[in-house]
Amino acid sequence: MSAGVSESAPSTTSVRGRAATEAPPAAVLPPRAPGAPRPGQQVPSHYAECFGCGPDHPRGMHMLMTAGEGLEVTATFVVTDEHQGAPGLAHGGVLVTALDDTLGALNWLLAVPAVTARLDTSFRRPVPVGAVLHLHAEITGVLGRKVYCRVTGRLDSPNGPVALSATAVFFQVPLEHFVRHGRPEDVARARKDEHVGDYLKHLEVNP
Repeated sequence: MSAGVSESAPSTTSVRGRAATEAPPAAVLPPRAPGAPRPGQQVPSHYAECFGCGPDHPRGMHMLMTAGEGLEVTATFVVTDEHQGAPGLAHGGVLVTALDDTLGALNWLLAVPAVTARLDTSFRRPVPVGAVLHLHAEITGVLGRKVYCRVTGRLDSPNGPVALSATAVFFQVPLEHFVRHGRPEDVARARKDEHVGDYLKHLEVNP
């Protein structure tokens, strides 16, 4: 989820010879958390009003995420008329949201909430209205509270041409982060959201 890093987040600036979003040699691949969505199981939305994956957002992207093997997630995004930037083409910012939300779903596999700290995106080819974007994301390493990951989006099939890709760093935060920084009325509504309840139960099983 892209809620912004906390004030205590460590720097994500580049290190000589290595991009800031590339997992450093000391990073490790942790085991999949007990209770995480099983391979082939849909990854729940973390909040019903999320613009990317929330089922109740009236103009949202309504993305569907599926847990893969290991620390991988796949997703699909159908580009509609409402997602246009240039005539007949998906808006670049909407496409970045698709990448970010898919990457955010990876944190379900670790059972620790995290927010986007840095996202580096490469656009390879235009994505037309009516296209289905197939996304594949994976965690490449974890170091302390930093989660390094990458995602690729392909046109119209999981093996289609690459349209865009990204590498990212997420920063693990306590749940209090969202209470402290979120708008109070939205936080109150989220507490009653069954999707959030499922998310919190998942975290309680695997603190």
